[in-house]
Amino acid sequence: MDVPVEFLGMGGTNDGSETSPRTGPAFDKDYTLRLAKAHEEHGWDRVLFAYASGAPDPAQVAAYVAARTERLEILLAHRPNVSYPTFAAKTFATLDQISDGRLTVHFITGGTDHEQRREGDFLVKDQRYARTREYIGIVKRAWTSRQPFDHEGEHYRFADFVSDVFPARSPRPDVSFGGSSPAAYRAGGAEADIYCLWGEPLADTAEQIESVQRAAREAGRTDVPRIQVAFRPIIAPTEEKAWEKARDVVERITARTRGGTAPLTRRRSLTNPENRGSQRLLEVAARGERFDRALWTATAAATGGAGNSNALVGTPETVAQALLDYYDLGVDIISARGYDTLADAIDFGERVIPIVREEVAKRDRERAALAGRG
Repeated sequence: MDVPVEFLGMGGTNDGSETSPRTGPAFDKDYTLRLAKAHEEHGWDRVLFAYASGAPDPAQVAAYVAARTERLEILLAHRPNVSYPTFAAKTFATLDQISDGRLTVHFITGGTDHEQRREGDFLVKDQRYARTREYIGIVKRAWTSRQPFDHEGEHYRFADFVSDVFPARSPRPDVSFGGSSPAAYRAGGAEADIYCLWGEPLADTAEQIESVQRAAREAGRTDVPRIQVAFRPIIAPTEEKAWEKARDVVERITARTRGGTAPLTRRRSLTNPENRGSQRLLEVAARGERFDRALWTATAAATGGAGNSNALVGTPETVAQALLDYYDLGVDIISARGYDTLADAIDFGERVIPIVREEVAKRDRERAALAGRG
């Protein structure tokens, strides 16, 4: 049965964040499992296992979690430069078997040349997008073809490949993709089942959704990708307390980035990011701090637009209504992550997700009734 709105959380491997350093190893198994189970027990649909050049292998972390949870779905981030597509297809199919069909794969093209070169990838951005599109096509075919096939493309060439392991999910797991450049829209519009955006003002998000849908149509698709949008919710029982909490978050981020010693500033520029998505977040921040019902850009400005970094600030009711505004735009999946990852996952799951689900169900019933009368 289709779920009208879904929630994606963070499958972190340690308790560190932009506001505080981790207290244990990079892969803290106990914390990783506690965090995953907190999501599973508090209304979330899936969690993301992210990729970074020096981080624990997300595929193995995901397998660890999948074997110890029952319902929680997995979004596995993967960079095409780190393995050959036929090998990756087998890895994904095996993980989908371990999870009994709970896998979605998020393909990352790479936002900075510096980070890509750490693992031997010296292609420029548009070349990387072309490679990712070719890579996804190979993986999809390897997941579904029971007959050997050849491939000769711009980036990959092989002969007579057929896998002996196939996904549990039929016909295959979903493919997730993100990016805010024309090259990203072309690749993701053609291949993605889910297209991921970072949280921007409603008008800007509507423009990006149209760009994705136009790219899908231009690629000859009869369907369009589902849309996912990501935020950093900051909630409290009153508006005043929520804004106090939000200002404290920015102060803590700034304290960590001051002097350039934190990982965030060692890895990327806070003022001149390479990837278009981060540039967009900083452009929005330059236009103002507050937009629409609850969007706050100070967190993005403090991190240089690093990844998912725009906040939604307010009471649970305010943040839920802000998320419903995005749902009304056509957003299917809400990605949310707090700054105290474990505690915030529980708080958001208890206080925000039920409001959104109830309101979505109400709106869908009203639309169905209107359609029936029409």
